[in-house]
Parts: sequence; C-alpha cells; structure tokens
Amino acid sequence: MMTIPINDIRNSSDPDIAGSYYAMQRAGQAAIDLAIQTNTAIVTTVDGKIVRITAAELIKQRQLTS
Repeated sequence: MMTIPINDIRNSSDPDIAGSYYAMQRAGQAAIDLAIQTNTAIVTTVDGKIVRITAAELIKQRQLTS
C-alpha cells in the first residue's frame, strides 16, 4: 500500500484541490500522447533537471511499463 505524505495535495480538505492531482496526471498523459502522435518531444524535469524526451523515447518508456 502506498502512503501519501501529509503535505500532498491529495490530502487537502478541498475536494477541488485534492482532485487536481489526478487532473494534472491526466494532462501529463495527454501531453505524452500528443507528442507521440506528432513525433515531437516533451520538456519536463527529472530529479530537478530540465530534460527533453523525444517521441521515440516516450514510446520505449511506454512499452517498458505496459
């Protein structure tokens, strides 16, 4: 079972704020889907560093997690 840190927005008493976590996850997934469809890269942070992930790399990551 996954424990959620106390300062995590999913623990907010405001249901809109708590639900925004999942909305951000869906938006991130939609960005990945679009990048793959259009053969473009996304720019994100990994361990605090800005990285560019190509569509080919996104496809590989998706295949590894499926």
